[in-house]
Amino acid sequence: MVLGAGGFVGTSLCRRLAEEGALIVGFGRRSRVDDAPFPGTWVDGEFEDANAIARVIDGADVVFHLLGGSNPSASNRAPATELQTALATNLSLITEIIRANVGKLVFASSGGTVYGPAHHLPISEDAATDPISAYGLGKLTTEKMLRIYGLTEGLNYTILRVANPYGPFQIPNRPQGILATILKRAVEGKPVEIWGDGTVVRDYLHIRDVCDALVRSAAIDSEHRVLNIGSGIGRSLNEVVQSVSAVLNVHISVDYKPGRSADIPANVLDCTRALQALGWMPRVSWEDGVRDTAAWLSQLA
Repeated sequence: MVLGAGGFVGTSLCRRLAEEGALIVGFGRRSRVDDAPFPGTWVDGEFEDANAIARVIDGADVVFHLLGGSNPSASNRAPATELQTALATNLSLITEIIRANVGKLVFASSGGTVYGPAHHLPISEDAATDPISAYGLGKLTTEKMLRIYGLTEGLNYTILRVANPYGPFQIPNRPQGILATILKRAVEGKPVEIWGDGTVVRDYLHIRDVCDALVRSAAIDSEHRVLNIGSGIGRSLNEVVQSVSAVLNVHISVDYKPGRSADIPANVLDCTRALQALGWMPRVSWEDGVRDTAAWLSQLA
């Protein structure tokens, strides 16, 4: 069962699960960029519809939870709404998963927001969690709920704190997905808008590596419930622009905007525990990933 199967991560995860021979039920809104037949059973629905969630979860061996939240900056415009929604919908989901006796829940949390401003890089799972956005706090609250129900109800779960994913099926010109946006605007000959001076550092991970971690998490039981999933390499926004310029062999103009309060200065994840628990490590190089994403976007033109 993939909740959020039509989103960026969900689209690629369902394709990967199909390759593994899994029987898939996808729930959510259909993908806006993938017109291939869905490799399983599709159910249209909204996360807030508790009855629909209850129906689709029945009979599931594994639930991948990829739904929830807006984005860090938008969430701070209405933090109460963000947090109330996260608490209500996730609590309802967890309750239904326990009722249906689901074998495993894999929750995609946010390695980029739950920690807040880092005191040391790279960031390990044992670092302090001080999110500065309602989005990050919503993810962290869900993590804490899972821990409680693991202790009290025996819920089997794994939390993946995923870095900034990128790659095919990520829609450009949206609040999340800076690489796709930079690539598209560069091809169109338009300036790239960057909030701040471009020195903000993020950990970027190709979607194939994200899906590999998700699949491994479903198949392997580990004492480690919380795992960072990232490249372990930090790149500034200015460096991302330079990479795209080199791959496309074009000059890119940058329009710098005032910085945003919800933007953490630097975020790079220590993924040692994921290697130990899952045998997982990132395999797609940054250069190959940028070329792969550029090639997919060229097909949309």
